[in-house]
Amino acid sequence: MIGYACKYTPLELIRVLGGDPVLINREAESFEAADKICPGNLCSYSRSLIEAVYSQNLKELCLVNCCDSIRRCFDVLHEEGSLDFIFLMDLPHLDDECAREQLAGELRRFYREYSAYKGTGFNASVYREAFTDPEVLPDEKFIAVLGARISDEGLALFRESLPYAVLDLTCCGNRYVATPPLQSPEFDALAYAAELMAQTACMRMDRLHDRTQLLGHPKLAGVIYHTVAFCDFYAFEYERQRREIPAPVLKLESDYRTGSGGQLGVRLGAFCESMGTSAGMIERKERMGNFVAGIDSGSTTTNIAVLDTSGKICGSVTVSTGPKAALGAAKALDAALLQMGIERDEIMYVVATGYGRDNIGFADSAITEISCHAKGARFLKPEARTVIDIGGQDSKVICIDENGAVENFVMNDKCAAGTGRFLEMMARTLELDMEEMGQKGMSWIKELTISSVCTVFAESEVISLIADNHSEEDIIHGLNLAVATRTASLVHRAGGLPPFIMTGGVARNPGVVSALQKKLDTPMWIAGDPDLCGAIGAALFALEAVKL
Repeated sequence: MIGYACKYTPLELIRVLGGDPVLINREAESFEAADKICPGNLCSYSRSLIEAVYSQNLKELCLVNCCDSIRRCFDVLHEEGSLDFIFLMDLPHLDDECAREQLAGELRRFYREYSAYKGTGFNASVYREAFTDPEVLPDEKFIAVLGARISDEGLALFRESLPYAVLDLTCCGNRYVATPPLQSPEFDALAYAAELMAQTACMRMDRLHDRTQLLGHPKLAGVIYHTVAFCDFYAFEYERQRREIPAPVLKLESDYRTGSGGQLGVRLGAFCESMGTSAGMIERKERMGNFVAGIDSGSTTTNIAVLDTSGKICGSVTVSTGPKAALGAAKALDAALLQMGIERDEIMYVVATGYGRDNIGFADSAITEISCHAKGARFLKPEARTVIDIGGQDSKVICIDENGAVENFVMNDKCAAGTGRFLEMMARTLELDMEEMGQKGMSWIKELTISSVCTVFAESEVISLIADNHSEEDIIHGLNLAVATRTASLVHRAGGLPPFIMTGGVARNPGVVSALQKKLDTPMWIAGDPDLCGAIGAALFALEAVKL
């Protein structure tokens, strides 16, 4: 097998010369092998590629110099010396006569080196058979995946979660090379180069009109724009698409390591809901009873809100989620029934939201917290246009229109920095409870800067500040400022505008609220119980389900 990582790799020529090309595009459980031989600033995909070389015991590799990180990857593996054959192909950005000549030279170089290594030669009939039919655009609604390469696991999740066909237009997707004209039984590198360059271009290339035309396709239902962590090469294209494409656009980032399924599920669910196609959206039912309920199953707490048929909040409870979402939800429901003095059969409909929403068996429907927070915010403060929700596990910024519909949203990626968990860990380091921490953070004198965005490193900074005899109040303010700075950057990324409503447990921390208001230069509106916004939104969806 010979590994490759780019759609411009000469796969047809590889097959003619006796190679068996395999795409390296899997997520890695860790970067243990890569970290032993590569520099610390190598991107996550390049690390996963090095991991694959070792885990799959590859002995042959053909790379294309799409970026500096791939060049470094080549240098590291070439120097390390465990591969029997390794090749780096120089790919031009343009598609003109000069560029095709340049690429033809690279193809001839590959032909010489790989045929010598394999001990094989060119066969015209085998060459013709190596070309495949193009991938045809679906004759139905489809979702285009653009941007940087998406892992096999990520693409499979998209296709499993989304209601329409998914077309991969990233680095390795939608590869089609037409059979070049054969003027002689010899390998015609220039004709092959022309066909390689005629593919739908990746973002690295200068010729992008075919990508632009595709985005105007009448069957395009939405775009998922994917990027790899710490690679901002695609940021400009995303910003243009977000402004110009009439279909919904979702930006996702991954780091080519396993373990992103939970947050990806939330994003994909909200994306489906923005198109009105989610399987989890409410199913209208006619039932007897006087109440509906919304349950927000979070990583730390589970919140329930119970409404009557007029939309009035009649009961609400917050409990610890515990080790299992289903148990936390059942405990919250029992507590709400006891609080209100009613029986279970008086609840006509239950909608679940939050990370545990799909594990609550007694719920009638599950809807993402993005949609539920938007709906809850519209109920609590109709004029709100941006929801800032800082929970235990993540932070979300949701932009909503005058009707409460989601216009855009961003979430922090799988990292505790800037969340309630971050503050809990810092409170533990300072040997304070959360209430004490919130109060002390308002009495600061000296403004300290907690520079690290990593929870582990921030804890080390806090310990150093304690050792330097800084006051708890000043340290806590520095932590609050760190959370506010990270949250404000999410607001700017989402394009959030006032009025703002702040929800989630961290909205109870006056120091964070004050620092965030200063960062954004605008006040935050906070409900009496900021934890309940998502549960209220879920209950409102439940109310819609029973109103025929």
